[in-house]
Amino acid sequence: MRKDKQKVIGEEIGDEQIRQFLALEPADATPPSLHKLIKAYRGLRVGDFERFIRFFVEAGYDLDSRDAQGRDFLALIGDQRQAESYIEIVEAARC
Repeated sequence: MRKDKQKVIGEEIGDEQIRQFLALEPADATPPSLHKLIKAYRGLRVGDFERFIRFFVEAGYDLDSRDAQGRDFLALIGDQRQAESYIEIVEAARC
């Protein structure tokens, strides 16, 4: 990194940037709701993902959407190291 450049870690992102994940559409047969959840999980930090879930539910998307094999979002990420906090957020939103 150049000496005149500062490394930015943890910069806050705005609601509009988070809402952009709602516009993402799948290029395959993945259900749109599931696709949006996966992309947000991969692209957002835990706190931002929590905000995303609020927007996701408000927009009427399905937290229980499943792929062709019958797996929902939690089943797809359940074995990943960093998934626990994300799973808790989705489970809380289901209530």
